[in-house]
Amino acid sequence: MSAPLHEALPPGAAARLPDTQQGMRRRNLARVMHSVSAEGPLSRAAVASRIGLTRAAVSTLVDELIRSGLLEELGPERPGRVGRPGSALAVSGRGPAGIGAEVGVDHLAVCAVDLRGQVRARAVRHGTNRERSAEPVIEELTGLVREVIAKVEREGLWPAGLTVAVPGLVARDGRTVVRAPNLDWHDTDLGALLPAGFPLTVDNEANLGALAELWLGDATPPDFLHVSAEIGIGAAVVVDGRLLRGTRGFAGELGHVPVYPEGPECACGGRGCLEQYAGEEAVLRAAGVEPGEDRVGLLAERAARGDTDVRRALDEAGTALGIALTGAVNLLDPEIVVLGGALSGLAPWLLPSLEKELARRTAGPACAVSVSRLGPEGPLLGAAHSVVRAVLDDPGAVAERA
Repeated sequence: MSAPLHEALPPGAAARLPDTQQGMRRRNLARVMHSVSAEGPLSRAAVASRIGLTRAAVSTLVDELIRSGLLEELGPERPGRVGRPGSALAVSGRGPAGIGAEVGVDHLAVCAVDLRGQVRARAVRHGTNRERSAEPVIEELTGLVREVIAKVEREGLWPAGLTVAVPGLVARDGRTVVRAPNLDWHDTDLGALLPAGFPLTVDNEANLGALAELWLGDATPPDFLHVSAEIGIGAAVVVDGRLLRGTRGFAGELGHVPVYPEGPECACGGRGCLEQYAGEEAVLRAAGVEPGEDRVGLLAERAARGDTDVRRALDEAGTALGIALTGAVNLLDPEIVVLGGALSGLAPWLLPSLEKELARRTAGPACAVSVSRLGPEGPLLGAAHSVVRAVLDDPGAVAERA
């Protein structure tokens, strides 16, 4: 009988546990898990040295985490160390797994990530979700989730939680899509559409892409602005390693910042929004390229061949991105802007005009711009890793269920 899905706790949950003996134990379990996850394999003595607890205390915590299936012993440490070798500890490749799902305008995707950060299963369905109600879309997504869970259960894993990335505004309840213009969803409780055994967290895809960049990116600083550009354009602000969500959780709607206020009408009800100039469909339209399954690949191929229409469209999209980003950079002063999502694959032709606008319009020195190596995978990986991080932040919750 498979274990049930459990609600994923938010990052840093263990740090906010009550200051009781039980709360201290759970915080120390989290410190052990994070230490082994970040630097393992490690011996008990090495863990004790890193977190400042006695070897006896650490040994008790480690034994509990091993019984819970969160850590495993690999055998004696490598030779060459002074003294009696200890048994090397590593995060388990079996046990809990984070399930991430993504609802895109033109696809659905689900993946499972183990505690080591490895993707263990994946399922994708291509096809438009535009002008479809949420019910049949979530029904299909649920089928993909069950398919992925079945795959990982055969490998000794069980789902520790489910996080769903959506291209829209999500209420602070972590369930309700308040508005997703490109899907035409309004005030939709996704939690109510999934089976009772599938608790979940819903979040904006740009937020989850930013978290993936923070956790998996190449030396990403703790203060940055992440732009997720696909059919829609979203952004997320990370300050001191934490998402800046805003009062209602709607921060980062860069795609609906007016670039040219008298421009074309947008699905959000405004005019001249950034999405009308730098969104994937807008670039295809400006380039005279017919939509297809690998739209970004086609644009990149034509741009590399020197297609003047495509290069002009990308140059104009970069200019629009630069104008929209200028306001955010002047207001927030991030250390860096990270370009993610599908359009990150078009960075060689977007960046020159984007960086030119930033340099010309920002009040201080020009903000650096980098390109995410995660590309369009960011939101899906961020969703799955958010569940994994919740386990690392509060392994005691898993230990109590074991």
